[in-house]
Formats: sequence, C-alpha cells, structure tokens
Amino acid sequence: MADLKLNQIRKSYGAVDVLHGIDLDVKDGEFVVFVGPSGCGKSTLLRIIAGLEDITGGDLLIDDDIVNHKTPKDRGIAMVFQSYALYPHMTVYKNMAFGLKLAKTDKAALDERVRAAASILQLDQLLDRRPSELSGGQRQRVAIGRAIVRQPKVFLFDEPLSNLDAALRVQTRIEIAKLHQKLKSTIIYVTHDQIEAMTLADKIVVMNAGQVEQVGSPMQLYHHPKTRFVAGFIGSPSMNFTRVKITASAGETVTVEMPGGATATLPFSVPAGDIGKEVELGIRPEHVELDRTGDLPVTGEVEVVEKLGDSTYLYVRLENADRVTLRAPGHSRVKVGETVQAAAEGGASHLFDGAGKAYRKTNCPAQYSADE
Repeated sequence: MADLKLNQIRKSYGAVDVLHGIDLDVKDGEFVVFVGPSGCGKSTLLRIIAGLEDITGGDLLIDDDIVNHKTPKDRGIAMVFQSYALYPHMTVYKNMAFGLKLAKTDKAALDERVRAAASILQLDQLLDRRPSELSGGQRQRVAIGRAIVRQPKVFLFDEPLSNLDAALRVQTRIEIAKLHQKLKSTIIYVTHDQIEAMTLADKIVVMNAGQVEQVGSPMQLYHHPKTRFVAGFIGSPSMNFTRVKITASAGETVTVEMPGGATATLPFSVPAGDIGKEVELGIRPEHVELDRTGDLPVTGEVEVVEKLGDSTYLYVRLENADRVTLRAPGHSRVKVGETVQAAAEGGASHLFDGAGKAYRKTNCPAQYSADE
C-alpha cells in the first residue's frame, strides 16, 4: 500500500480554473472520502490522481515519488468507476482476469489472484456467469474484484454506488467497508452523498468550488465545522440556520438577539469589532427539543410533519420567516398548523461570521465534542 501527497494541485481548462491549489496528505491504509456538491471538482481531482487528467500545476506524489507525468498503468493504482464497464461477452472470471492477462501474468498466479478476490467478494459461485446474468450489486463487486487482482498501491472509487437502488447501496457500502478492513488498503472514494462519507471514511475532504473547505474525521466535521458550508453539507437533515445580531461580548461568551427579540448568551469568542453585526446561528435538528426551556428558545408554526417511524421531523416557521427543522419522537402527535415551543443548549450551537467562518467555541460539552 502507499502514502499519497498532493502539493498545490491546480487544474485549468483554458481560462477556466477548476482546482485552486489542493494540498492533502493521505496516509497508508487510510479510507479518504472526497465529498461535495456536483461541480466542486472532486471527480476531477480523482482523475488527476488516476492519471486520466493532466496536472496544470503542483505535484502528486505516491510513496514520495512524483508521478505527474507517469501513465495510469505506471502509478500503481486501480480505479472502480460509476459504471461497471464490464465486457458483456466475458464471464466474471475473464473480466477479473483481463488486466492480468494483458500484463502477461503467469497463468498460475493469475488464477490464484482471481480466485482469492472472488472469495473475498463472495463471487466464487458466479465466476462462469456473464454480466447480463448478474444483479447490479454483483456487477459492482466484479468491478471491484477486477481492481483487487491488480494488487494496487491505491484504490480509487468514483461514485461506485450511484447506479444502485437504496437497499443495494446500503448493502454494497457495508461490503466496501468490510473490504477495507480486510485488505487494510489505501482508498480514495468520491461521492456526493454525505451519508456515504460519514459511514465509510477515516478522513473526509469536503470540497467546494475547486477548493478544500475542511479535512477531518467524520465526527470532527459534524461537531466542529470550520465554515457554514461544511456545517450545512454534513448532516442529514441539514443544520438549521437563522440570522441573529451580536449585542455584547464578554471574553468567553457572546450575547445575541434572537428572532422575535429574545436574547441568548452563548459560549463563543468574537472580535469586539463584530458587536452590532448580523451573523448566522446554526443548530442541528436533533439538538432542538420540544417542550423544554434552554439557552436557545424556538417558537413557531408547524408547516410540515414527516413521520419516519423511529422519529418525526417538524418543519417550523419562525417569526422572522426562517424555517427550522426539529426532530421529535416517533410517537409525536404534533400536527400541521400548531404552534410549538422548543429550545436547545447553547453549547450545541454554532456561530458563523459574515464570510461564513466559524467563531471559536469556548466551552463544548462532552456530548458535542469530536470523536478523534
């Protein structure tokens, strides 16, 4: 396996810059997920690592070896694409063996590698079938097996689950996680689905408009987002945001004016020059509880109720016309049109300045701290 290092990677198409100096270290054996909205540059970055796109500027190193000008086959990587790209006239065995055959691998070694990969992926009984005789999940496993037999330094996955239905996506996601545990391999995985990112990654790289917004463990990004973009992108349902006004600051705390005129004192450190400014307050739906008092009171009219069985989501319109999402118990009897009162602890909140940067939290209760 291998370490991977990106130093100021830039990519331009003519006058259009799509990657703006990406720096990243991937350690041997890490499962790293690139996540972000469509068009953020994550697939372009993956293709640069694979050698399928030229680098406009910067250096890409694999095991301290600069590979900018090396061909894909000389980089020691294997890629699993969104589409399975299997040869329809070949059996599962021949599809998995095809790359090794082109590389003139010894027949005995080829057979050993293919059967070992088939065993890992539970494809032993399917080796004589053709792709048309397989389910979508089985085809994806064959594509993964074709990568495994190459024994690459780095595995690259480009949205491998996007063509699967919801149930199969969950099943295949679990299989990929188990595969990483078994192989201890270095994996870089691209997805626009933040749930995939949260459940699979050792390290998440959140990208936006060709730049890295934040890098960290799933819980670091969830509990300590550095920007409003990361806070809104990580978590489902998304974090609630509302405009508040900073009215006072006293060292380790700040007082803000909430929608409706109430005030709240929160554990943040803000510059004296920001007093009097409007900023954004963020709070996750699961941290807002019905029928309780707390640092952050919420009062509004219920517009939509979503019952999911184990929980109920309430979409509530505040007095300033902002809408917030609350998570209630599954047995909740709240109905559309009702006025509800709820509250959250100040320690669970996040505060972002006008540029979308997070203010430093001065006191974070243990239940909201990141799992390092």
